Amino acid sequence: MFEKPAPKPVEAKQEYPYLHLKLSEFKVYLYEEEGKPPESFLVAIGRKPWETPTGNFAINQMIKNPDWMVVDFNNPDKPMKGRVPPGPNNPLGLRWMSFASAHGWEVGFHGTAKEQALGHAVSHGCVRMRNADAVKVFDKVKLGTPVIVTEK
Repeated sequence: MFEKPAPKPVEAKQEYPYLHLKLSEFKVYLYEEEGKPPESFLVAIGRKPWETPTGNFAINQMIKNPDWMVVDFNNPDKPMKGRVPPGPNNPLGLRWMSFASAHGWEVGFHGTAKEQALGHAVSHGCVRMRNADAVKVFDKVKLGTPVIVTEK
């Protein structure tokens, strides 16, 4: 009998662009192309018990000037409490980029007018960015862009 040769390992090739969120640094890194240093952006992340999930994800929804559906974070199965239209009072800011589901709702990158929150764990899992940074990242990624979330 003939023995089958062992399969050769396939080297995984990193897709570009991609985002790497380092929770301990409160920064997301945008890698646009191989060999080019990444651009970094200060962010706010999820607080206990709504930590931003770790793992490998992909951008699965992108919205300019999003609505925000008011959710009961303590009971996400309850009906929505209302809608905040796009504008200065919208907590999602100017852009929304979803990449995961956790805690009963979608988690994503979004803008914020409350820049004093950046560099802290304050959200219900989402990743808050300066509005200008969220617009910049939004314009450089697309649906399917890989998102890597690590502690360090």
